[in-house]
Amino acid sequence: MVKLNECPRDAMQGIQEFIPTALKVEYINALLKVGFDLIDFGSFVSPKAIPQLKDSASVLSKLDLTSKSSKLLAIVANQRGAENASEYEQIDLLGFPFSVSEQFQLRNTKSTRKQSLNTIQRLLDITHQSNKKLRVYLSMGFGNPYNEEYSPQIVLDWAGELVKLGVEELALSDTIGSSHPKNITPLFDLMINALPTTEISAHFHSSPHTWKEKVASAFQAGCQSFDAAIGGRGGCPMATDQLTGNLAMENLVEFFQKETKIEINNNALNEAVDLSAKVFNTYF
Repeated sequence: MVKLNECPRDAMQGIQEFIPTALKVEYINALLKVGFDLIDFGSFVSPKAIPQLKDSASVLSKLDLTSKSSKLLAIVANQRGAENASEYEQIDLLGFPFSVSEQFQLRNTKSTRKQSLNTIQRLLDITHQSNKKLRVYLSMGFGNPYNEEYSPQIVLDWAGELVKLGVEELALSDTIGSSHPKNITPLFDLMINALPTTEISAHFHSSPHTWKEKVASAFQAGCQSFDAAIGGRGGCPMATDQLTGNLAMENLVEFFQKETKIEINNNALNEAVDLSAKVFNTYF
């Protein structure tokens, strides 16, 4: 069954005006009622880097998790963040951005890729000790704006290093919207065939008119897990000055309801879509 992963953290992180904690709580509580497999709700990174998410711990403490069916994920960028996040039992997964691009890794986490592999080893130890899982995002997974060498084999080589360390879940991330069917299909074919025991998700950033061809290409190549954000909002503020938004979750739901079986509460989704306007049309 296809997994749908909602990413309010990604949708909010680039917004400069601070969204009140109470409104974030209201919104994520609405998302928890929909039935998403995973909710990427916040991050434990330096407030100087992502000031919008400085209240993630406070948000987490106020969520209604009495009937929680969605797993909760928090992004971390270093060992300290992982140690902080691991103290919260409510969190199921930690996410770490590992870039295929050396320049972006330095820009995003202030460390090289080799240094980041050492960090990931420490994060794996932390997640094992705290009964959590580590999800690694392969940023710039479909190319980069820095004229660095890129190929699907390069992505696979780095993915292989991560799997050797013990990473069980990878998200192929289109950080700047550079993916298209001609590079999506061969990359997912290669990754899924070479790493059959690794869960591989698609985390596409996309313009509104190209999302469907991207999703269809990944799905036909065997991808069974997709990230998105209601309204297609968000993007990575560390990548470029102009944000490239996420896939719109409502489009993703409509697509997969026609293609396969997914378990989504459509009424709750509609309510979350309505509430998202209150969040993102007020603070942008």
